[in-house]
Amino acid sequence: MKQEISFSELHAVTRAALIAAGASEAAAKSVANSITNAERDGSVSHGFFRLPGYIASLESGKVNGCSEPEISAMSAGVICCDAKRGLAPYALDCALPLLIKATKASGIAALVVRNSAHFSSLWQEVEVLSDAGLVGIACTTYLPAVAPFGAKEKLFGTNPLAFAWPRPDAPPLVFDMATAAKALGDVQLAAQHGESLAPGIGQDKFGMPSVDPQEVLEGSLLPFGGYKGAALSLMIELLAGALLGQKSSISTAEGDNGDGGPPPRGELIIGIDPDLFSGGIWREEAEKLLMKLKSQQGLRLPGERRHARRMNAGKVSIDSELMAKMRQRAGL
Repeated sequence: MKQEISFSELHAVTRAALIAAGASEAAAKSVANSITNAERDGSVSHGFFRLPGYIASLESGKVNGCSEPEISAMSAGVICCDAKRGLAPYALDCALPLLIKATKASGIAALVVRNSAHFSSLWQEVEVLSDAGLVGIACTTYLPAVAPFGAKEKLFGTNPLAFAWPRPDAPPLVFDMATAAKALGDVQLAAQHGESLAPGIGQDKFGMPSVDPQEVLEGSLLPFGGYKGAALSLMIELLAGALLGQKSSISTAEGDNGDGGPPPRGELIIGIDPDLFSGGIWREEAEKLLMKLKSQQGLRLPGERRHARRMNAGKVSIDSELMAKMRQRAGL
């Protein structure tokens, strides 16, 4: 059963439930913003559905909801944010303004995020950069869920990659995609709703193809594009893991307590100033390409559907049972 509620009510319930679970006011607000934004844009696999996982991590002690991130400049173009096992949306709210400043000063800069519990979509952080007129790239790992091409054992996370390109008179071009054939959250939702998956998304624990989401959760997802997606997933394991002094997905799993919530790990975010790189003439060429693409019948630019939903957002439809549980946790 679903119920329609306002976005302000969704935000209030989410924030109160997180505070009741041990998050600070500031951290709870950041996570509530992230969840509400996801629901507003139709990214339900990263919306209210994620709240129980955040709460489980807070209550188990795996995540510290009151930690304050430690932010420092490692060089003129590298900012480090140690989230101290805290919630990623709050750490990012604190650190992204410094990345924007460093990028505009140097032309290109990187944000090294360590020890953050990330459970949300990556498009939200890269859009912060595109809103500032910058190109944004982000990637992170997760617990093992994907078997490398040709393998049976899950060794990679879903390892998403996000990209945002600013546009002068239109919403930014944005994509945020798992390097798995399907986002883990979408598979979990399919299992909850008793829906089948499309062929080629996953395999069971014996390595046999399966369209049963529960069998895939017990087995493994497959990388998109076969060996090509697997190569990108491996790249992200290294960029968001070893390069940042953080653990890979398999090492993260070794220390996870199995509560279903996000384990602290790394994220790499890169900002690029297109004005400095192009000498200020990037807009015309970029728009020529994008407008040519838009002229093709049936073609939609990445991010357009989300932004259209954002413009038309009124109320949001939420699972009634989950909402009742979260209201109870929040004491509302």
